[in-house]
Amino acid sequence: MNKSILFSRRVKTYFMASAIALLFTVSGCEKVHVDENIKVDVATTEEPISPYIYGQFIEHLGKCIYGGIWAEMLEDRKFYYPITFEFDPWGYADDPQWDTGEYRFLNASPWQVIGDEKTVSMDKRNPFAGEHAPMIHLKGDGSAGGIKQEGIEFIAGKEYEGRIVLKGDVGAQPIVLRISSENNESIDTEISNITSNYETYPFNIVVPFAGKNCSVEIFSKGKGAFNIGTLSIMPSDNINGWRSDVVALLKELNSPIYRWPGGNFVSGYNWRDGIGERDQRPPRKNPAWKGVEHNDVGLHEYMQLMEMINAEPFIAVNTGLGTVQEVAEQIEYCTAGQESELGRMRAQNGSTEPFDVRYWAVGNEMYGDWQLGNMPLEDYVLKHNEMAKAIWDIDPDAQLVAVGHVGEWSETMLTKSADYMDLLSEHIYNRELEDIQDHMAQIKNSIKRVADAHRGYKETIPGLKDKNIKVAMDEWNYWYGDYVYGELGVRYHHKDGLGIAMGLHEFFRNTDIYHMANYAQTVNVIGAIKTTQTESALETTGLVLKLYRNQFGSLPLEIESKNPNLDIVAALTDDKSALTIAVVNTDSISQNLEFDLDGIATADDGQAWLIHHNDPEAFNTPGEEPNVRIEELTQDFSKQLITVPGYAVKLIKVGLIMNN
Repeated sequence: MNKSILFSRRVKTYFMASAIALLFTVSGCEKVHVDENIKVDVATTEEPISPYIYGQFIEHLGKCIYGGIWAEMLEDRKFYYPITFEFDPWGYADDPQWDTGEYRFLNASPWQVIGDEKTVSMDKRNPFAGEHAPMIHLKGDGSAGGIKQEGIEFIAGKEYEGRIVLKGDVGAQPIVLRISSENNESIDTEISNITSNYETYPFNIVVPFAGKNCSVEIFSKGKGAFNIGTLSIMPSDNINGWRSDVVALLKELNSPIYRWPGGNFVSGYNWRDGIGERDQRPPRKNPAWKGVEHNDVGLHEYMQLMEMINAEPFIAVNTGLGTVQEVAEQIEYCTAGQESELGRMRAQNGSTEPFDVRYWAVGNEMYGDWQLGNMPLEDYVLKHNEMAKAIWDIDPDAQLVAVGHVGEWSETMLTKSADYMDLLSEHIYNRELEDIQDHMAQIKNSIKRVADAHRGYKETIPGLKDKNIKVAMDEWNYWYGDYVYGELGVRYHHKDGLGIAMGLHEFFRNTDIYHMANYAQTVNVIGAIKTTQTESALETTGLVLKLYRNQFGSLPLEIESKNPNLDIVAALTDDKSALTIAVVNTDSISQNLEFDLDGIATADDGQAWLIHHNDPEAFNTPGEEPNVRIEELTQDFSKQLITVPGYAVKLIKVGLIMNN
């Protein structure tokens, strides 16, 4: 008995002949548009939508990792900046290229001296991590000497865990770790038995008070001196160092793959800085961006995160300042067994089995003069090819994503390096446009522009069509507005969510070109998730990414609509048991759509998900009731009619009735 779904070659979709352009509702006059020319070809599916289209990208930049996903609460915990009596930690900058407002970044030590100007010196003789460690000189008269950091938020009744690395004179003990609120409430932990060698002292504290501007102090009223190697404080509900609330949102996004660690960052990054004992990894100045790279998150932490959220790793290697040997050693460290010296090193660092890494980004944006190690195209082609050969010598199954940029760069890479890549990277960013509909459409238009260019390359570059090198759009997003959430931490509005939905639609229409896309970036930095120190929330763009990833079908269908205000896509589920239709209404006017499936029967009821707000400028804020959300509905499909409000995304899923 054949239970396959029987479809006509062309399903005619039309609006009810009796529909009128104006409908009256109880709230007044609401204009409703009518479109009579929507057609869906459900007989023939296009090339399947790759799940990697829903990829994400996290970079060591701003508050994406530190201050975002990572749970550490202290700034500069390894003392990259020297502590001085002149306390002036914050620098202020804007980004003239992207027309942003001023934002602040850490430009000096965030630690204040408790005592006079002779209390703290920086010991360079035997630092615990990095180049120096603070040495606290005590007067011995009962006055306190030490350091403190302010501006830390604690939640009343919540447990926190930490550790402090100390050495010092016997007379300096006890060392006091104090957490204080702006209302002069405090809780102390005393540490004794310090020795002349650095030792780690763990602690757990339940903070009985709340405050957004609390301080952490480390001091003694004893005599002699003591050194602080490093210290750490995290909420006790962290998961291997990652914030549990943010991890929960990552699981909601359900992205299948994450690109890491950059971005511009990777072109100045030495992967060896991120392995070994975490507290002793060296702090560095971020090579590409503002602030400090603590190196608390490296290969092992990233791989643990991927396992926690059930996502594949996609690791970028340094083709900027990095050498072929450094990259080859990184591949060997990740993929070799313990018969290899680097494989044994990985095992000693906690991962006995090789990392399961399939995708490698061979460099990032090497065409740009902003990129560390930027070089002429003809030289970079040679470097890329050498990198690729070195990687494949170690891991022949590695999938390599080369650096592309539509125009001469991509065309040359595809001409001279096609044998040394599996995918070619492209990046697009769009800014704000005054017209709302133009603003929403520009991401979609950019994705189509890149797809059209690559179709042209397949026709004009000899032999390229046979290689089927697809595109990894491994950075794509809007980028505009003030940096509300730190460096590159722009806020997104409902109109941006609608634009991202239209961008997904364009990926679905071009599955012959796109194998992967990585929304940039996941947290805070132009991110789909925004955080404060204690709260997190999905942005309007994050809601869209979550909805489509979890509900939209995988077998796209050709669809035609003449209504310029609607962007419509349709797809069958993997097993062809259900039809999904997604509509973005870019107009303020509601739309009534009736689908004629040419005799194909569906269930009377389906599911629907709606993201809607009357104000395209609406946005969500962590810790506040969301203005924009996903509303889940039961969809009456008995008359094959749906209504899509103005400024909305509506996605429906309806079962198809099999013919015997």
